[in-house]
Amino acid sequence: MSSVIISTADPNADREDSITVPLLSGLRSVPNSSSQVAIVGVNVCPIESLDYEIFENELFKQDWRSRGKLQIFQYTFMKWLLCFLIGLIVSLVGFCNNLAVENLAGMKFVVTSNMMLESRYGMAFLVFSVSNFVLTLFASIITAFIAPAAAGSGIPEVKAYLNGVDAPGIFTLRTLVVKIVGSISAVSSSLLVGKAGPMVHTGACIASLLGQGGSKKYGLTWGWLRFFKNDRDRRDLVTCGSAAGIAAAFRAPVGGVLFALEEMASWWRSALLWRSFFTTAVVALVLRAFIDLCLSGKCGLFGTGGLIMFDVYSESVSYHLVDVPPVLALGVIGGILGSLYNFLLEKVLRIYSLINERSIGYKICLACSISIFTSCLLFGLPWLASCRPCPADASEACPTIGRSGNYKKFQCPAGYYNDLASLIFNTNDDAIRNLFSKGTDDEFQHSSVLIFFFTCFFLSIFSYGVVAPAGLFVPVIVTGASYGRFVGMLVGPHSNLNHGLYAVLGATSLLGGSMRMTVSLCVIILELTNNLLLLPLIMLVLLVSKTVADAFNGNIYDLIMKAKGFPYLETHAEPYMRQLSVGDVVTGPLQLFHGIEKVGNIVHVLMTTRHNGFPIIDEPPHSECPVLFGIILRAHLVTLLKKKAFLSTPDLTGGSNASKQFLAGDFAKRGSGNDEKIEDIDLSEEEMEMFIDLHPFTNASPYTVVETMSLAKALLLFREVGLRHLLVIPKISSRSPVVGILTRHDFMPEHILSLHPMLVRSRWKRLRFRFPPLSKLF
Repeated sequence: MSSVIISTADPNADREDSITVPLLSGLRSVPNSSSQVAIVGVNVCPIESLDYEIFENELFKQDWRSRGKLQIFQYTFMKWLLCFLIGLIVSLVGFCNNLAVENLAGMKFVVTSNMMLESRYGMAFLVFSVSNFVLTLFASIITAFIAPAAAGSGIPEVKAYLNGVDAPGIFTLRTLVVKIVGSISAVSSSLLVGKAGPMVHTGACIASLLGQGGSKKYGLTWGWLRFFKNDRDRRDLVTCGSAAGIAAAFRAPVGGVLFALEEMASWWRSALLWRSFFTTAVVALVLRAFIDLCLSGKCGLFGTGGLIMFDVYSESVSYHLVDVPPVLALGVIGGILGSLYNFLLEKVLRIYSLINERSIGYKICLACSISIFTSCLLFGLPWLASCRPCPADASEACPTIGRSGNYKKFQCPAGYYNDLASLIFNTNDDAIRNLFSKGTDDEFQHSSVLIFFFTCFFLSIFSYGVVAPAGLFVPVIVTGASYGRFVGMLVGPHSNLNHGLYAVLGATSLLGGSMRMTVSLCVIILELTNNLLLLPLIMLVLLVSKTVADAFNGNIYDLIMKAKGFPYLETHAEPYMRQLSVGDVVTGPLQLFHGIEKVGNIVHVLMTTRHNGFPIIDEPPHSECPVLFGIILRAHLVTLLKKKAFLSTPDLTGGSNASKQFLAGDFAKRGSGNDEKIEDIDLSEEEMEMFIDLHPFTNASPYTVVETMSLAKALLLFREVGLRHLLVIPKISSRSPVVGILTRHDFMPEHILSLHPMLVRSRWKRLRFRFPPLSKLF
């Protein structure tokens, strides 16, 4: 057959390894199938690989030779123009997102607070819970019925795409609209979810749609857009879009670039660094302009709210050597809690997957149940806290009447406030602002902060995974800030650092323990707090928390991505791969096409297989001996059949005439979900007996490796170059010039260990040594 015949692991093999067993192991494709499946959003979908390699056939070479200086300038100028448009649109979406969330949630809290002032507690709870329920129901319905790929944060899907995995529907216009509207609705519904992850997905969607190179459906087919009809250029634009998403979520342009470099991108180069930095700079400038607009009071309840818009901490910090041990303890605690957070979240997602696979009704019921449970907790827990007298030197009105503020009145009498309500009966952004605030060391009770920590820790785990757009950044920040504040309260006067700074360091440590990023998180926190004096402490906390957490499991996005079944290629090879050669994992049978092939044979192979790459060989009398000529893609064969560029006889002289019937644009990569299908082509019996000269349309310089090359070395080549197909040729001349084709699925542990079961036990022993069971610690 063609591109590798993929084999997957036995569903029962290595079941103990929770890191590599996907949520849908029972649904994985059977051997001899080139298409795998993965959970995209909340639905199981077939996935393919992307063509990041330049396909150098004769048409491509002629097209590049014909380009003049003007066309080269157009190509370069369009890249920068699209980066500008990505930054502009993402910043507008980010601002509108925050504006809508603050006003929707603000109106809900204002109405509820007014009823609480009138002692109408039952009606207040009813309004609060029903509004949350309606917002959650709306978000789950539009996600489940219109764009299931919009569920979750979207970061695992975007990260897999940048690694070369083509998941259907993740970058469509419907997904973009549902992601924006659903995120606004879900965050406003008081679910403990964030909007930073959805913003990354939103930025990637915008970049992909702009980079599709035009659309015949909407009449956008002018020449300037045709340069980007390939996966490589779209990959670069999506990388810029993901950087812009983080920049818009946290007003952190440099942090956005570093996030894309450290966490998202699998391939990076200096030119991409420049363009992503330009994109995030545009985001920062546009957001700055809208901040000035909001300061004038034209943004409704948004006013002084919104985490992305305003500094949450700014103070001259002085610390000494005596402050280092508590900071180190914060890092250790953050690493342990972060690994526990990832462990529990993965288990919850497995349970949710069993519910979500039943029907759409179960998905929506799950989301609504979490909403009702959350509303009961958020409204009921503040009643456990005792009322505290307002401080005489309060920097703002006490008690707070309305939505924002450090001193929520809730059920307390005049002159008193409820400190737990100031945290829990609030938006996530305002809760973070209250925890980070300076000069409030005596504002919160130990019990209130502890209750808030446990509530956020578990609610954020149970809220993620419902059929709605949901991020993890903000929930992790607010959870980490709460336990950081608690540690600061325990240390008390023995430290030179105030409780707000401990909250910042606590948020940093939990982010490092859960997401395992260092440089990008450090810069994001610095840009959030606007205080460079925090740099040494933040670096120390991140290094300690990541080191501790790495001893137990992987980062949260990698765990989710692997659990969903995405065939992600890691930067390193597993040790057992050095014991194997590529010939040990290539499976057959392999089907070849000749340089001049009969139409009927091509149609039969395309109809009976789903592979996307086919080796082309020349045999006598067209060559002295069997020779590998190159590789041709399935999409190109379908295009040839559709255009009916046929020869009546198998004659090489027809090749040049056939190539003149096509332009390079005829073989350009189409937009998402717009590929031609072989089933749509109608051919007569006479045409089925004709021939096609495949030479002009074949990549005559494919990457090849000998069958004795180590699998680890082949993996590094495959990943670094960004290949979709890697041809395997024999060490010694034989009857066939090609042994097989490697695709990314052949490098997956499930496939390798199914072919070589004796490696399972040794690999499991290494994993147990690297990741000791969390049950031994907790």
